[in-house]
Amino acid sequence: MARAVPETHAEILAAAGRRFAVTGYKGTSLQDIAREVGVSKATVLYHFANKEALLSELMAPELAAVVELDERIAGLGGDRAQRVAAEGFVDLAVRFRRQIALLRGEFPVLLQQPAFAHVQQISERLVAAFAGHSPHPAARVAALVVLAGIAETCGEFDDLDDDELREALLGLVRRALVPPADPPPPGSSSTQDGSTTTV
Repeated sequence: MARAVPETHAEILAAAGRRFAVTGYKGTSLQDIAREVGVSKATVLYHFANKEALLSELMAPELAAVVELDERIAGLGGDRAQRVAAEGFVDLAVRFRRQIALLRGEFPVLLQQPAFAHVQQISERLVAAFAGHSPHPAARVAALVVLAGIAETCGEFDDLDDDELREALLGLVRRALVPPADPPPPGSSSTQDGSTTTV
């Protein structure tokens, strides 16, 4: 007797998650996934048009949460943008740390997929918010390093519960990020490191 379609669909999705964790998105074929489920490649293609569609559904909750955070920081500036972005991203990293760990090292490849094209723009807006929309290089460098570091390592701390990991990450963020600078007073100019000099 054939298995129910919803059951097979869910099994394929779960198998894809396991394979991506072992061999990465790029290193996993539809045939690998089919073999793990015990169905044909044609069956996988019946449920998912291609590997990208499979990944899109697998990551749908995470992508929806990232879009929601992007909407929350839209229009915010300075230290408020920095605080909301930092707290929101840390919350997402902790909430989805196991899913993020599945794709560690794969993000540059994923951003090339059409279904994830909007994530690139969102990540750029997140970096800007983490930097408090500061034009200074030090602020932007710190923002990018912190964002990338959290995404790449948050799945490594299985010995910490969610509250412990969240507190540790927020502490790191507060120490690492450059506070947004106040606008320079009239008659002064900004130096490259964000300090001002009077002219």
